[in-house]
Amino acid sequence: MKLQKFLLLSCFMFTLGCSNMDKSDVMEPVAYVDPYIGTGGHGHTFLGVATPFGAVQIGPNNINKGWDWCSGYHYSDSIVIGFSHLHLNGTGCSDTGDLLFMPYTGKVRTQPGTQDDPLSGYASYYSKSNEKALPGYYEVLLETHHIKVELTASDRVAFHRYTFPKIAEKYVMINLKDANGDDRPTDTYLEQVNDTTVRGYRCSTGWSKQQQVYFTAVFSEPVHLALYHDSISVQGSILQGVDVKGNIIVASDVEKLDMKVGISPVSMENAAANIQQEIADWNFERIVGETTAKWNAELSKLQVTTTDTVAKRIFYTALYHAFIQPTMFNDYNKEYRGTDKNVYGDPGFTNYTVFSLWDTYRAAHPLYTLIQPGRVPDFINSMLAIYEQQERLPVWHLYGSDTNEMIGIQSVPVIADAILKNVKEFNYERAYQAMKASMMSDYKGLSYVTKLEYIPADKEKESVAKGLEYAIADWGVAQVAQKLGKVEDYEYFSKRALAYRKYWDGETHFFRGKNQDGSWLTPFNPVHSTHRNDAYCEGNGWQYTWLVPHDVEGLISLFGGEDAFVSKLDSLFLVNADLGDEASPDISGLIGQYAHGNEPGHHTVYLYAYAGLQWKTAEKVDYILSRMYSDLPDGLQGNEDCGQMSSWYVFSALGFYPVNPSNGIYVFGRPIFDKVTLKLPENKIFEISTINNSRENKYIQSIKLNDLPYNKSYISHADIMNGGTLVITMGNEPNKGFGADMDCRPKSTIK
Repeated sequence: MKLQKFLLLSCFMFTLGCSNMDKSDVMEPVAYVDPYIGTGGHGHTFLGVATPFGAVQIGPNNINKGWDWCSGYHYSDSIVIGFSHLHLNGTGCSDTGDLLFMPYTGKVRTQPGTQDDPLSGYASYYSKSNEKALPGYYEVLLETHHIKVELTASDRVAFHRYTFPKIAEKYVMINLKDANGDDRPTDTYLEQVNDTTVRGYRCSTGWSKQQQVYFTAVFSEPVHLALYHDSISVQGSILQGVDVKGNIIVASDVEKLDMKVGISPVSMENAAANIQQEIADWNFERIVGETTAKWNAELSKLQVTTTDTVAKRIFYTALYHAFIQPTMFNDYNKEYRGTDKNVYGDPGFTNYTVFSLWDTYRAAHPLYTLIQPGRVPDFINSMLAIYEQQERLPVWHLYGSDTNEMIGIQSVPVIADAILKNVKEFNYERAYQAMKASMMSDYKGLSYVTKLEYIPADKEKESVAKGLEYAIADWGVAQVAQKLGKVEDYEYFSKRALAYRKYWDGETHFFRGKNQDGSWLTPFNPVHSTHRNDAYCEGNGWQYTWLVPHDVEGLISLFGGEDAFVSKLDSLFLVNADLGDEASPDISGLIGQYAHGNEPGHHTVYLYAYAGLQWKTAEKVDYILSRMYSDLPDGLQGNEDCGQMSSWYVFSALGFYPVNPSNGIYVFGRPIFDKVTLKLPENKIFEISTINNSRENKYIQSIKLNDLPYNKSYISHADIMNGGTLVITMGNEPNKGFGADMDCRPKSTIK
């Protein structure tokens, strides 16, 4: 009854916000989150329950039918095969889906069934009308088995509640063989400890090459475990192999079964201890309330005022998506398993994983420095521990191993950003040595950068994309070297940061693949793209021409001046041409050749401000905010990519964006809220007020910072963190003088 009242209240508040605009701002931010946004189309977002940055992501799994099921769930589906305890949020590759639990009724089954014949197994049909999703609570009716499933979670424990029909044979399948996508088991184990406790582990390989997850499940009623090698019944209470499954046999008179599943990267014992520490009792409603409150506390760090309820729903869902990961990768006692597979005791910080750095270094991590500064040292210390365990900073770290997916070593600009913003609680010298050593390694073409100053296209795929990303990271190393007084290193890495020029073709005005003999890679078509099999990575020549956020002035000079630069930038949004049959599906959300659905271009619309044309940035940002995001299931133009797509929206809706993710400045665009309050450390507040704000008034007319006229088209991180007020006056015609003077434009390097 308590839970029903809680859900009814939440739904009432949500409806009130939609129907009564005047009262919408009294609603708590968590009431605006719609977890279905991004679960359709190509968003690949997670649906289920997790705490902010929590280790558990408990939610439903469909039969994987390809790319759009990377998270394990897609809005278009109607068949569920279980509820797994690990999920990815918005990635472009499939993995996790570990520890798949499925209640069912009828005869004993060991297979989930197939897409063509789901009722041949224990799978079930479900419908959206019988499914509810909130940040702290998930519910679905398994229509085939007449079972209501309710889920919630703490940081490391999933809490299941199953309501069975009165008369039926009742089971819960624990499937350790199957997971999501290409994830394959290498060792699995199940054991019944007593009549209410089952435990086990799953080791697997896939995108994450060596993943280990341990669990303990505690039931509210006595149960019996029947063991199987896939479909072959095995006697006993313990079973190990690569395909272990178990049917939990539930007594026929049990109508409600509660289950707490603790997970651990270390051991089954630690998983059990996590349950005792986080959910010692059986109060399901309390955990729903606590998890909802955790989300509300995190989302409330940014409070927005607007009469546009849809924008508010998109905004807080975006913030929610940004706060699902990185995920905790340790136990309540702080033990964790390192990349080297050794178990480490309490390191003095919370260990994290799921670092989608090629995506998230651009906006998600800068967002964390702004509104999650207390977690940033733990993120950095986790990366440094990974460095010491694998002798290179992480590239795409996933549950205990580096996938080495994507290009660059973009933990480097993340660490540089933290150091340059004076984030404390990690050792700068230790961090610098890790940055330097990683960039001096031979990872994916770096040895060519060291020897030739560029990556030959006839020796290395994605040479241009890699070279540009490495130059961004080298800039970060140089700036940290300067801060730490390492003069020679500063000069060396500053020179390497300019290596992007080696790929510039002055005749075509594009970055192009260059062979080892100095000739250009031919044939060349700046529109044509193949999926990671040419000089670019998930992009084409048009999209990669702008990937120099650390030296925009230098890029302008390559064009021969501002007029040519702006002309080409204008053309980016106008050229409509076929990308080719082999183009990456990640190239989505197209405006001409600008692809908002993929990360390398996310800063591009803000480059106009560097040429003194901030008003053109405002036009493009306004278009993207209003056309490329919605509150529908297909409301994202591309993969969410662990919070990056949403972080672009959060920043841009506030009115600014970190073009260079490591230099501590944010370029103004077009704010959409009447008022924004940022809650900062030390009880400081930074308040943004937008005067004459409306759909038509998209141009900045003037700004005041702390009651003084402010003529710059950017603001510094330091100014925001000091607290204060920013008042932005808007209009429906451009003020072409705003930010036009050289002294008022953003700079790649701020002294």
